[in-house]
Amino acid sequence: MLDVLEVCTTVVAGVMVGVEFSVAFVINPILNRLPEDSSVLGRAHGARLLGALMPAWYLASLALATVWAVAGWHHPGAGLVAIAVALLILSVVMSLLLLVPVNSRVRTWTPENRPEDWKEQTNRWDRFHHARVAVLIAAFALLTTAFA
Repeated sequence: MLDVLEVCTTVVAGVMVGVEFSVAFVINPILNRLPEDSSVLGRAHGARLLGALMPAWYLASLALATVWAVAGWHHPGAGLVAIAVALLILSVVMSLLLLVPVNSRVRTWTPENRPEDWKEQTNRWDRFHHARVAVLIAAFALLTTAFA
């Protein structure tokens, strides 16, 4: 049963990391190169779509990893899973404190109502997001190492 939990946790967390990585290094760079109105609309749509989806995905990854850490405490790799859980908690805290406040504003933007500093705000979000992606990649690396 622990094997199934390990696989499920690794897959759920891995796909989440992949989505966040693609936002950071594929989607947002594409949006940044579009004309301003299109960029704003794309960012706003992404903020609404992913803002609705990602919290559940983060919590599911955290819950699965926590159950794995507890259930597998006396198995090899348990310490790695515990550190991964701590990193996933850090990613949630980073999201709540750094990214969600900006995302909550971006989701309402249109070309007509965007603030003058919209580029600075999206650049700040991108920097915070890159840091969060690094944390998530570290957590995923620990999970995959513990799984092996």
